[in-house]
Amino acid sequence: MRHGKKHNHLGRKTAHRHSMLANMASSLIEHKRINTTVAKAKALKQFVEPLVTKSKEDTTHNRRLVMAKLRQKDAVVELFRTVAPKVGDRPGGYTRIIKLGNRLGDNADMAMIELVDFNEIYNVGKATKKKSTRRSRRGSGATKAAPAKATQAKKEEE
Repeated sequence: MRHGKKHNHLGRKTAHRHSMLANMASSLIEHKRINTTVAKAKALKQFVEPLVTKSKEDTTHNRRLVMAKLRQKDAVVELFRTVAPKVGDRPGGYTRIIKLGNRLGDNADMAMIELVDFNEIYNVGKATKKKSTRRSRRGSGATKAAPAKATQAKKEEE
């Protein structure tokens, strides 16, 4: 019986599966999107999302935990430097799987997996949110009006 065994074995031994997922995760972090089969994309999504969540808080412990899974220093640096700040406010769902159809050689079901915040096509319509400040409008308007009155007074004197 296979009670409680939720992950897909992908037809590979454990060590091969972990190495393959680590390599695919590093490629995904480096290139921001990769093409693979649907089954591997779903397995990769379960592998990558906890790592991105850990990268949102940049501590030595979290870096070591992510390094233990990814095993590639460049990918860990990229994850903590560029990916984590971009997804900092997102509560989850960092990846998107888009089905592409079947592969010509063996008719395997293909998919593209990508990091959501790095897709330029879907993010074009969304304008960047302007940060509001806590300054009062009256205070900023008063500083702009004062120099204008001073210049008018100088012109009248001349």
